[in-house]
Amino acid sequence: MSLVFLWVFVATMAIGVPIVFALAFGPLVGFLVDGRTAFLTVIPQRLFVGINVYPLLAIPLFVLAGEIMNVGGITQRLIDFSQKLVGHLRGGLGHVTIVSATIFSGISGSAVADASALGRILIPSMEKEGYHRSYAAAVTAAATVLGPIIPPSIIMVIYAYIMQINVAALFAAGCIPGLIIGIGLMIVNQWVAKRRNYPVADRRATLREMATAFQGAFWALVAPFLILGGILGGIFTPTEAAAAAVLYAALISLIVTRELPLGEVPNILYRTAVISSALLLVVGTAMIFSWVASLSGVTAHLGAFMFAVTDNPYLLLFIINILLFIAGMFLDAGPAILILGPILAPTLTQLGVDPLHFAIVMCVNLSLGLATPPMGLLLFVVSAMSRVSVLAITREMFPFYLVHVAVIFLITYVPEVALWLPRVLGF
Repeated sequence: MSLVFLWVFVATMAIGVPIVFALAFGPLVGFLVDGRTAFLTVIPQRLFVGINVYPLLAIPLFVLAGEIMNVGGITQRLIDFSQKLVGHLRGGLGHVTIVSATIFSGISGSAVADASALGRILIPSMEKEGYHRSYAAAVTAAATVLGPIIPPSIIMVIYAYIMQINVAALFAAGCIPGLIIGIGLMIVNQWVAKRRNYPVADRRATLREMATAFQGAFWALVAPFLILGGILGGIFTPTEAAAAAVLYAALISLIVTRELPLGEVPNILYRTAVISSALLLVVGTAMIFSWVASLSGVTAHLGAFMFAVTDNPYLLLFIINILLFIAGMFLDAGPAILILGPILAPTLTQLGVDPLHFAIVMCVNLSLGLATPPMGLLLFVVSAMSRVSVLAITREMFPFYLVHVAVIFLITYVPEVALWLPRVLGF
């Protein structure tokens, strides 16, 4: 089969066609041009089969859990606890944003959900305390990139499904890189806060106040351990963990915080359905694209090209990281994984790169694309909430980008940073 489908896909993306239509239109035109009209009847089947799999049920369930926690008052309790922990530091609200995002990432699995929940509260608070509005938006975007890196992660579920990687091992591999990024972001925030003389958010909390805040956030803090502990301990699968997270969030919001109005449940279900449908439709069309890419032999062509450039795995990893960074600027992380994963991973496996190692490098690298122009979704989310231009936010993001890029290359060339925990856990 010719590569017409690939050029059609690139052309439709270039003129601004939404990714879900570009992924389906490329194979459709490719079959027509090649005269393989018999394959057209297989496209709907591939679309359905691509999403009709049990592991992908985790996606809408994690989205639903995050929505319930946002409405049920759990987010505010996490923010209050974070403020008691780090609010006394210079640039305290920036630290509160980063710590809250780190904790919340262990619950929702979605950067956009985290940004929406935290930014709605913390961006106005930072502006009131004297932070530049663009910086408040930037630190929120930089911190919520952790959403798909610290497990549970929706994009890791997608990668594990498409590449047949153990999702629990991939979750474990994301823990340490995510925490290192969080620490790095706090160091940058401290540096910026000192230069600009940003205020502390609060006086140093007493032990009694910290204990009270911990008590208020306790049930929210248990959620990441429930989800991750259950998965890594083999108690339940990621899909079952997502269902447990929904049940847990509902019980806490109804019984403990008592802030989940029953009248809001239809809106929660509606938002979950819209977000999940969009994600799963992209997964289905990407499965069509991956199938056609396999028929065309594009994977073999790309592998041969890369081997012609170099057979040094270190240099090849550097080149691929640059490629992934550029791809992340234009594609959402999920579609990028579905398109590039089946193409790049086999090539690196031939060079002896651990499949789990490449999986975490790819997931972390493409997560950064959520906060890079011109198509970074997080930039648009925080821009809408802060009423600041994407360009102004991007300027403020630069030192935070350095942290993310440094960690990407750290886990690329020191694999043990990411692989140590999965190996300790027996994966």
